[in-house]
Amino acid sequence: MTGSPARTLLLWCPDWPVLAAEIVDGVPATGPVAVLHANRVVACSERARADGVRRGLRKREAQGRCPQLTVVEYDPGRDARAFEPVVAAVEELVAGVEVVRPGACAVAARGPSRYLGGEEAAAERIIEHVAQSCLVESQVGIADGVFAAGLAAREGRVVAPGGTPEFLAGLPVEALGRSALADLLRRLGVRTLGDFAALPAGDVLARFGFDGALAHRLAAGRDHRPLAVRQPPADLTVTAEHDEPIDRVDAAAFVARALAEQLHERLAGHGLACTRLGIEAVTEHGQELHRVWRHDGLLTAGAIADRVRWQLDGWLSGSNGRTGARPARPTSGIIRLRLIPDGVIAQAGLQAGLWGETGEERERAHRALSRVQGILGPEAVVTAVLGGGRSPADQVRLVPWGDERLPARPGPPADAGADPATGRGGGGAPPWPGRLPAPAPAVVLPSPLPATVHDAVGEPVVISARLAVSAPPARLVVGTGQPAEIVGWVGPWPVDERWWAPAEARRRARFQVGLADGTALLLAVEAGQWLVEAIYD
Repeated sequence: MTGSPARTLLLWCPDWPVLAAEIVDGVPATGPVAVLHANRVVACSERARADGVRRGLRKREAQGRCPQLTVVEYDPGRDARAFEPVVAAVEELVAGVEVVRPGACAVAARGPSRYLGGEEAAAERIIEHVAQSCLVESQVGIADGVFAAGLAAREGRVVAPGGTPEFLAGLPVEALGRSALADLLRRLGVRTLGDFAALPAGDVLARFGFDGALAHRLAAGRDHRPLAVRQPPADLTVTAEHDEPIDRVDAAAFVARALAEQLHERLAGHGLACTRLGIEAVTEHGQELHRVWRHDGLLTAGAIADRVRWQLDGWLSGSNGRTGARPARPTSGIIRLRLIPDGVIAQAGLQAGLWGETGEERERAHRALSRVQGILGPEAVVTAVLGGGRSPADQVRLVPWGDERLPARPGPPADAGADPATGRGGGGAPPWPGRLPAPAPAVVLPSPLPATVHDAVGEPVVISARLAVSAPPARLVVGTGQPAEIVGWVGPWPVDERWWAPAEARRRARFQVGLADGTALLLAVEAGQWLVEAIYD
C-alpha cells in the first residue's frame, strides 16, 4: 500500500464510563467510583486511583484498597447515549465527525487547522467549546492516523507531521489494546511498539494472523484502513422502510439486528468487511440524522447491530440535564433507517480450520437462530456460558444469542480433579472455596424445591452451626410427595458467602444423596430448610 496516514484530530474524554454513569445515573464522578465488567475494573475515577484502584483489578481487591468505593456495572449503551451530545458539540465547529468509541471521536485535522488557525489552535478551540457546551473535560491529540492520535490525546499532545513512528516507538506493546497479543509479544522479548514495528511484515502475518498484521501496521505508524480500502458499490447500502414510526428503543433494536445481518451478508457476498459504518435515519417529520462509527478491527454482524442499537438509543432518548439540550429528541418516530458501509476492506487473511472446515455450517446456524430471535425476541434464543462459582447454578449464565459471551463470575470452573477444599484444579482456574466436586449435575432446577429429610426413626435431620449432622439421613420427602428411601449420602460441603456484608451474607451446607430408585440429588440446607437444587444422571 502506498501513501501515508491522514492527519487526524481525536478528542478523548478521560474516564468516560465513570462520567457517563454520573450523567445518566447521577453517580458522583468526584468520589471514588469504579466501573466493573465481568467482575474486573474497566474504568475508575481520579479519587479511586488516588486510593490505589487500577484497571484490571477484581472487585474484591478494589474494594479492599478503597472501602468507600462506589461500584457501577459497565453499560456500553449508557456510555454511547451520554456521548452523543459531546459529538454534536464537536460537529458545531467541524464537519465529518467519526465516533471511534463512546468517549472518543475523530475528525480529519486539515480542515479545522486551516479554519481555526493551526492544529494547536483548533485543539484548544474544540476543548473549550466542549467544556462550555457539555460541561465535560476532554483532551485532544493530533497525529498521523487515528491510532496514533488516540495515544497522543492521552498526553494532550500534537505530534509533528512525519513524527508519528518516532512517537509510537517508545510506547509499550500494551498500547495496542490487544492484551493476548501484548502478552505473547512480551514473552517473545518484544516490549515496545518500535520493536514490534521492526519485525518483517510477512513474518508477523504468518505468525499472528490478520489481526496481528493490522496491529503491526498500527505500531509502525501506518493506519491500516487505507489497506485495500475502496469506495463501496452502491448496492452495499441497506435500508429499512417502516409504515409505523419507530419511537421506542426496544423496537429499534429489533430493526437494527435484522438490518445488521442483511448488511453483513451483503458484504460477505462481495468478499468485504466493514471498518467504518454510517448510520442514517429519517423521521416522520423529515428530520435527517447521521453518524459515523469506526472500528479498529472488522465489524461482525453482532458488532454492527450493537452500534446501531447504541446510536438509536442516543437519538431516541434525547438530551439530559448535564449536557444541555443538544441534540434534542426527534419530534417524531423514525420511518427510514439506512446502514452505509463507509469504509470497507478486502476480507483477507482468513484461513480455513486445521482440517479444512469453512465455518459454513456455523454461519447457517447463526442466521437461523438470528431469524428466530427476530420473530420471538432476543431472550427467546439463549446459550450457556460457563464461569466460576461454587454451585452449578452459579457457574452457568444464559446469554441471548449474538451477545457477548462473558461469564457472570471470573474464570472457568475448575476441572474434575479440583480440590474441593480450595476449589483449584489442574487447569489453573481461580480458587472457589466450597465448590462442589465432580461430577456436575445433569439438571439444575431454576427454583430449588422445598424438602424434608428424616432419620431412621422419623426425626428431622438437622445441621448444627459446627456442621454436625444430627443423624444419618434415611428418608426424603420432596414437597408433598411420597417419602423416598436414601441409600447413600455424602457431605456436608459448607458455603459461607459474603460474611463481611450482613445484608448479603448467605450460609448453607450441601449434600449429595442417592435414592433407592437410582435417582441422585443435590440437596442444600439453608436457615434450617432443606432444598433440592439439582438432579444427577
